[in-house]
Amino acid sequence: MHPIVIVGAGLAGYTTARELRKLDKDTPLMLISADDGRFYSKPMLSNAYALGKTAEQLALQDVAQMQAQLNATILAHTRVSGIDTAQHTLTCDGKTLPYSKLVLALGADPIRAPLQGDAADSVLSVNDLADYARLRQSLAGKKTVAIIGAGLIGCEFVNDLCAAGFTVQVIDPNPAPLNRLLPEAAGAQLRGALVKIGAHWHANSKAVSVNRAHNVYLVTLSDGAALEVDVVLSAIGLKPRVALAQQAGIKVNRGIVTDRHLQTSAPDVYALGDCAEVEGLVLPFVMPIMHAARALAKTLAGTPAPVVYPAMPVVVKTPAYPIVVSPPPAGVSGAWQVTESGEGVRALFYDAQQHLHGFALTGKATSEKLTLTQQLPPLLS
Repeated sequence: MHPIVIVGAGLAGYTTARELRKLDKDTPLMLISADDGRFYSKPMLSNAYALGKTAEQLALQDVAQMQAQLNATILAHTRVSGIDTAQHTLTCDGKTLPYSKLVLALGADPIRAPLQGDAADSVLSVNDLADYARLRQSLAGKKTVAIIGAGLIGCEFVNDLCAAGFTVQVIDPNPAPLNRLLPEAAGAQLRGALVKIGAHWHANSKAVSVNRAHNVYLVTLSDGAALEVDVVLSAIGLKPRVALAQQAGIKVNRGIVTDRHLQTSAPDVYALGDCAEVEGLVLPFVMPIMHAARALAKTLAGTPAPVVYPAMPVVVKTPAYPIVVSPPPAGVSGAWQVTESGEGVRALFYDAQQHLHGFALTGKATSEKLTLTQQLPPLLS
């Protein structure tokens, strides 16, 4: 009997395997990981430095422990180079492996900032444990960091590194942080809170080049400013990994296209997590992964189950200024109704019929998270 094969051993891959084993203890199962296969919580990467956590401390279980726990074969440091969907086989390191069903949990790659300069290749980004270990090593004995991008991950790193005592230069093309998630009033308050703990803000500006200058990096901005820093970290977003699926003739758009059962355009091939586009939705967050993994496990175990996405607010890990946000779905037209006070911002997104489709709560207003979440329609019902 050919195994169910999961390509990717991040949160999506391992959660699917765990959920499957709750329903089916015995079907042969194989996971393939391009890295060392240790299990860790990826969301911890952007707030672990101030806690003094090393990469080793973030790793909760190694491959041997995961193999025993999941009754599975795990191939670490192994890259899949091709999929033959007609033959139900994978090519890994020159070998051909058969599968009965295939799950693509490939994750996403950091988008590279288009930078000039002789040190552009020294700009770091953090997307896994090895990246985090490199960041820690680079920061040892240093004092100043430039962070390119003030989105979700960028702001979490700004908070974390300021809390660890670094001077942080933040570079972002938008007037306020979390531009895609928050109305500007809420973003402006977050910026103020991060400035208070040591961030220096360069809004409406882009990093153009990074050059070596003696023992530091010189980051030149589009407005002509030049910043001297010890470390440069880029956090301008993620791009779903679709190349493997595309080469196999599987339909891709922004992500690997799936239906409600997480089925791709190829028979017996499924996708979930940061690489997947489920009914038009690309949701690189923890809660969608958990819902998708539970549904997919049922399907793999023989009981087809469509994924259901309730409203899933995102808690931003910026202790300097608490934020919880449930952004309105793309394509919903409406407007934010914003109430500001000294204790925070309460922003509600209503359509023309005054139906609530999203919210952004900061400071003390975050206490309303549960009440408002119950009023939101599901993303996929």
